[in-house]
Amino acid sequence: MSEQGHNTPYWWDEAGPRAGKTATPPAQAEVVIIGAGLTGLAAALPLARAGRQVVVLDKMRIGEAASSRNGGITSGNLHLSREQLIRRFGLTQADAFESEAVAARANLAEIIRHENLACGHQASGRVVGYLRPFDAEAMRREADRINRRYGIEIGVLDKRQMAEHTVSQKYQAGVLRPDIGSIHPAQLLLGMADRVEQAGAAIITATTVTKVVHQNTQFRVDTNHGIITADHVIVATNGYTDKGLPWLRRRLIPVISEIIVTEDLGTNRVRDLMPRLNMFGEALHLGYYYRPTPDGHRILLGGRRFSNDPLQSKLRLKNALLGIFPDLGDVRITHHWAGPVAFPFDKLPKLVVNKGVIYAAGLCGSGTVWAPWLGKNAAAMILGEEAETVFSSQVMRSLPFYQGTPWFLPLTMQYYRFRDRMVAKSK
Repeated sequence: MSEQGHNTPYWWDEAGPRAGKTATPPAQAEVVIIGAGLTGLAAALPLARAGRQVVVLDKMRIGEAASSRNGGITSGNLHLSREQLIRRFGLTQADAFESEAVAARANLAEIIRHENLACGHQASGRVVGYLRPFDAEAMRREADRINRRYGIEIGVLDKRQMAEHTVSQKYQAGVLRPDIGSIHPAQLLLGMADRVEQAGAAIITATTVTKVVHQNTQFRVDTNHGIITADHVIVATNGYTDKGLPWLRRRLIPVISEIIVTEDLGTNRVRDLMPRLNMFGEALHLGYYYRPTPDGHRILLGGRRFSNDPLQSKLRLKNALLGIFPDLGDVRITHHWAGPVAFPFDKLPKLVVNKGVIYAAGLCGSGTVWAPWLGKNAAAMILGEEAETVFSSQVMRSLPFYQGTPWFLPLTMQYYRFRDRMVAKSK
């Protein structure tokens, strides 16, 4: 591919990573939070405003990791279907998971509104395209159930109605969720960092945690810049969890996600392709997600990585874009980047405590919504408030001999890829 472009996120053109305002860690803190992404900052803000001495540590810069590398779609997906949740947990617990996803989306919108964060938040709605027709009546009954329970008017779209949202002929049907919107993720994160620092918390970057040890009623946090003694520790590293946090690393499966962005197409061409400027996903195990950029000038598309060759990866994503919009063959790709997301073994987000350390992680590729929700609830646990999450009752398991390197992942990805191909062939 002859295209040249940036290997950094498109979002960084307007809101690039920055260092924290505090240079070195103190010797003591009431609360140490490891990870300055959305999870860590959402925990730091209520704690600092409650008068706690909060130190947020990050081995990178603010806005360098997943919270500003994502697609900016406020999905709050659960990777298990309602039927799977009912079979595994029963109806009551399945309802609790579903209700929490709704609450988490509302929580993100309220943070943006209350903190007055200029991050391009739009109630754009998300359309999930199906490559083959589904049982429309059953889907409408499910949509009616959700509408009665939550007041969310989900649209069940046939092929003709899909044309109102996309010119793509790839899909036979679709489902529109009006409660899912869009943001500029880097602007959201940097805005949160500003609020956290204004509240009195210290965000210290370029600081790697090498060990956390529970000593009597306190914790010793070892870093490359010294030791911090803390009353509480929250770990919010998710896909960037390294060997300094072995308990969590053994319980997460890191998966590489990658994204491309087109050159400036102009608002007319983008709107021709996506008339209502919705967010989009696909009803596949390894489907793509895509959207207009907030200014409506470009198209962003992302998915899971299959090759470590950057050129091959970029070409695969470009071909995926052409599979949706064949007329974009002449379009240049200006940005291509990647980063890890993380899944627990049961594919459900987690807020757990082990040896006194609070772990908020396993965001399953939907961290834009789940990160601030779990961060808020992690702070509530320290403030003596009741956590409003069913995820705090879930056990976080691992596999024997697993140390954080997912040797089984290539085989799993090929299996899901095969199943998706069967769906495509059956349409």
